[in-house]
Amino acid sequence: MKVVILAGGRGTRISEESHLKPKPMIEIGSNPILWHIMKYYSHFGYNDFIICCGYKGYIIKEYFADYYLHRSDITFDFSRDNEMIVHNNVAEPWRVTIIDTGLNTQTGARIKKIQKFIGNEPFMLTYGDGVSNVDLDKLVEFHKKNGKYATMTAIQPGGRFGVLDISKGNKIERFTEKSKEDGGWVNGGFMVLEPQVFDYLDDDPNLVFERSPLENIAKDGQLMAYKHKGFWQCMDTLRDRILLEEMIEKNEAPWMVWENE
Repeated sequence: MKVVILAGGRGTRISEESHLKPKPMIEIGSNPILWHIMKYYSHFGYNDFIICCGYKGYIIKEYFADYYLHRSDITFDFSRDNEMIVHNNVAEPWRVTIIDTGLNTQTGARIKKIQKFIGNEPFMLTYGDGVSNVDLDKLVEFHKKNGKYATMTAIQPGGRFGVLDISKGNKIERFTEKSKEDGGWVNGGFMVLEPQVFDYLDDDPNLVFERSPLENIAKDGQLMAYKHKGFWQCMDTLRDRILLEEMIEKNEAPWMVWENE
């Protein structure tokens, strides 16, 4: 199953860093948060990634173009025709497709642009600025069991996010992104989607996935909530970044499960 990561936004709330690089490339623990997200999916065996780029997307492309070199121990021998000797390296089992989905394109149109890379198969989708310890195996199992078009990981962050109206059967009755917070469940990303979701999308660059597409999927009874009560944290602001950095420094980063492999 492919993993689509939305990594095209400008990250205006963390402009201290994002004026130099796209928000997913802002580092925590000496690695971009995008890398952390990919390492997490890879821990569960998901290694085929499609990254939807936009703002300063070339930085993401350059990062992966030089990934092998940056993570290797090497000797440059200029006395032997600039010979480069690789002593050891950290190889990732990743296949990474990086797509330029437009500078100002909204999330719905970005997803529509990568349809041909998905094909007629289910896929996973998340945002390039949030980490969690959601059990991806149980998430996928939940999605398959319910047989709906879309499953969204629902979390309770306790502030500044919109709410989901979830029935007793975990079906999302109504979806309103970024409305007034009332302490309810909210969209935490980490979604599993069927290819039918593309029928709710079009090429309008102003199409926001979290608005009419998800609202209509919910109205059609095809949107489920996987309730995650564990760790979840986005990196919207500099304060969020500092919090994530402190967790890593204290060896208390719940999402870094690969450290125990």
